Amino acid sequence: MKSNKKLAIDFDGTVVDDAYPGIGKPKTFAFDTLKKLQSEGYRLILWTYRHGKTLDEAVQFCKKNGVEFYAVNSSFEGEIFDHAEASRKIDADLFIDDRNLGGFPGWGEIYNIINDRIEFRVEGNEVLAYSKIKKDKKKGLFW
Repeated sequence: MKSNKKLAIDFDGTVVDDAYPGIGKPKTFAFDTLKKLQSEGYRLILWTYRHGKTLDEAVQFCKKNGVEFYAVNSSFEGEIFDHAEASRKIDADLFIDDRNLGGFPGWGEIYNIINDRIEFRVEGNEVLAYSKIKKDKKKGLFW
């Protein structure tokens, strides 16, 4: 089944290494994962601090690498932001950012978290990413 969920994705430090205002080297598997998510129906929103010329450069860089966004710094394409009428927070189901609580787990982990619907969890004083979470073994045929 294809998803219709919206993913808000940061650029610097998430899609590419942080080199703001320049554009860093693409993160390992970033564009492969983004294209895979798009092919599965996810709507990708570029949600970044960038604006003006640096935003245009980021959008073009992503396009050159095969990713075109559903929207850029907005909830949907063509949205007109009016701070008197709406919040700056966008409408997205998941936010992917290198400043997540627990840090950036990497694009392979992000795909697994989204695909398997797994969330980070806290054990003691540690925030555990997908690969560190021990999966409980099934005890019977159906549980």
